[in-house]
Amino acid sequence: MSTFAIPGFDLATFVDVTLAEDLGVGLPGGGHDVTSESVIEADARFSGVMDSRDAITVAGLPIAAAFFRKLDPAMEIEILVEEGASAQPGTKLMRLTGNARAMLTGERSALNTVQHLSGIATMTRDYVDAMAGHATLLDTRKTIPGLRHLEKYATRMGGARNHRMGLWDAAMIKDNHVLVAGGVGPAVARARAAGVAQIICEVDHLDQIEPAIAAGAHHLLLDNMGPDRLREAVALVAGRVPTEASGGVNLSTIGAIAASGVTYVSVGRLTQSAPAADIGLDFSPL
Repeated sequence: MSTFAIPGFDLATFVDVTLAEDLGVGLPGGGHDVTSESVIEADARFSGVMDSRDAITVAGLPIAAAFFRKLDPAMEIEILVEEGASAQPGTKLMRLTGNARAMLTGERSALNTVQHLSGIATMTRDYVDAMAGHATLLDTRKTIPGLRHLEKYATRMGGARNHRMGLWDAAMIKDNHVLVAGGVGPAVARARAAGVAQIICEVDHLDQIEPAIAAGAHHLLLDNMGPDRLREAVALVAGRVPTEASGGVNLSTIGAIAASGVTYVSVGRLTQSAPAADIGLDFSPL
């Protein structure tokens, strides 16, 4: 598992901080699992099986393993399903053998992570399937603070492509930027003059398309347009830059939106509203 890595994400620090939060490190009386220490013998050993109770797309198993290995470096862990794979109800995802206290202490942190990330990956896969091969699904910056790299990893496991990771890797000119700059054209021109390598410009009206492209936008975000208006916009763009549909997208509308001819469809709810996957972890004493 030492080869597992997500760019920009520090797995060791995430594990340490998450366990410290659960154990109450630094708080009066904190720093230990009072239940496991008082009930379970220090040398007791468990075997465990993590399984899916729903049909899911899997994400986060190597991160879950890292929690258990932190608490018991000698724990035997077998990951049974690849990241991004589909799993039917009852599928065994991971087997564990090791110190019982370590398993019980790490259980919630591990499950919370896998349930959350698999929930995102599962919703993402549903959206990708509903697009029926039209366009490419993008995520957004609507992520839980501190979890962006993990949540965007989960959307990749579900078949989406990451939009910009933050405020640093692309300019996103939206209506408030346009308002202050005095128009779409001036706003894009300023970004170009500043040497920004990737400029995404939000377009609310069809008459903003030509000024944005003429000023040098690399990518147009077509905001809150229905399928008919999107087709008009795509025809006006005529392939000069990629187009992205955004706003008003849900599972029932994304098929028609994707079929309008846009390059991308972005969906904030992938990370903002995905329900946790139903995943369990059952132990047996050895």
